Amino acid sequence: MSEKNLQSQIESEFKALESSLNGQAQESFNQRRIQAISNFKSLGIPTTKHEEWKYSNLRSLAKQEFNFHPKSDISAEELDSFHLPELEGIVLYFINGVYHPEFSTLDQAEGKVQVMTFQQAQKENPELLNTHYGKYSDNETEAFTAMNTALANDGIIVHVPDNVEVELPIILRMVSDTREEQVAAVIRNLVIVGKQAKVKIAESYRSFGDKASFVNTLTEVMVSEEAHVDYYKVQDESDLNYHVGTTNVYQKDKSYFYSATVTINGGFVRNNLNLTLDGEYIDSYMYGLYVPNENQHVDNHTVADHRKPNSISNELYKGILMDSSTGVFNGKIFVREDAQKTNAYQNCRNVVTSDKATMNTKPQLEIWADDVKCSHGTTTGKLNDEAIFYMRSRGIPKEEAIRLQLLAFAEDVVSQIKIDKVREFLAGRIKAKLG
Repeated sequence: MSEKNLQSQIESEFKALESSLNGQAQESFNQRRIQAISNFKSLGIPTTKHEEWKYSNLRSLAKQEFNFHPKSDISAEELDSFHLPELEGIVLYFINGVYHPEFSTLDQAEGKVQVMTFQQAQKENPELLNTHYGKYSDNETEAFTAMNTALANDGIIVHVPDNVEVELPIILRMVSDTREEQVAAVIRNLVIVGKQAKVKIAESYRSFGDKASFVNTLTEVMVSEEAHVDYYKVQDESDLNYHVGTTNVYQKDKSYFYSATVTINGGFVRNNLNLTLDGEYIDSYMYGLYVPNENQHVDNHTVADHRKPNSISNELYKGILMDSSTGVFNGKIFVREDAQKTNAYQNCRNVVTSDKATMNTKPQLEIWADDVKCSHGTTTGKLNDEAIFYMRSRGIPKEEAIRLQLLAFAEDVVSQIKIDKVREFLAGRIKAKLG
């Protein structure tokens, strides 16, 4: 089987999609597809020779075959099993990458939020779509972004108008149904938050079945002046799942963006979180936690790009690596020449509990301004033997002492989750995974 098998499938999928467009082929939305597939063909699926993929080998993924249009007969009752008890929210369901309004609960939006598919937006509000779609993503150098742009067809736009505060979280539930075959899901969403608006967005990724899946997801978030966005991404997928996800955030003056990215489970996970601070007096916060075990691989790449003065970015990522798992953290801070008075901080800390587990970290700081406060740092180590000895001397069994230390280590990130039900759920899942 050729290592370009997946790439060939993607190119075939694009041809099939293009032939089905009929009169829409010349619209600007679709013209982006043509440029994107051209870029993807030039870039190809990254290998470890690419600096950004040096520690994340996609060779196994490139050999796989997936169905990009699988059928699913998953029921509402089965989807209910993914719900968090008593968590209220505006829920949007995607199954194998396709939006399913019949399972969603838009009625809870109470007219405050506009939600439409890309196909609806092309007919009903093309100006909104064309103003923002693809403007915050890089199709020219990012292969998976180019692939996503070429194939995305059924994503949604979430539009929070100016001065609107949405109290309930908007929850995007992405489910891969792999009970019958290996499936691929290309998911593309656009979130536009108006001036002085306030919203909480949560993306949840789960898988259902015992076969492999490939998820390529990209979310663009535009945060207008003085807007406030809390963003969560939680992955709890199978060991056979390949997940390449990108979140691109563009912030304007006096806006606030907070994110928490938590990876509970997944075979191969790559999270890209890219923030562009293109305004003054912006606050940005990035938290991350990952707990891979067995042969799982979790790679987090983050960027905070300061382009204007007087803004703050603060980042904390923590990892617990068990068994033969591997982890990667690559965090970049850019402070442009005009971004004087910037405060930018980055910290990545990891605990390795096994001699077979490995962690690769690469913090990067590039500063062109001279009046700034910036720092970055990363540590990777083992558990504190003295603390374990002390706990055992107080009658706590060794296994329990280790587990309590790891839970305390994770608490710095878990405690930052602002939605009570989500925080309690994640604390329980992490506790269960630590054994």
